[in-house]
Amino acid sequence: MVDLTGARWRTSTRSSSNGGNCVEVADNLPGRVLVRDSKHRDNGTLTFTPTAWTTFVTAVAGQAP
Repeated sequence: MVDLTGARWRTSTRSSSNGGNCVEVADNLPGRVLVRDSKHRDNGTLTFTPTAWTTFVTAVAGQAP
């Protein structure tokens, strides 16, 4: 299990305040990037390496309209 102590969560810049689909990211812990659903914070957390997260974000950004 990943120790989430000290994780500083931030909401996606694409999130809206009207309860839409939102994610939160914590990238301040060494060697890992954590991602969770902002509406269901207790339902689990995805853990990525910083390299994998950067690759994912870069790929998604290339798909944005």
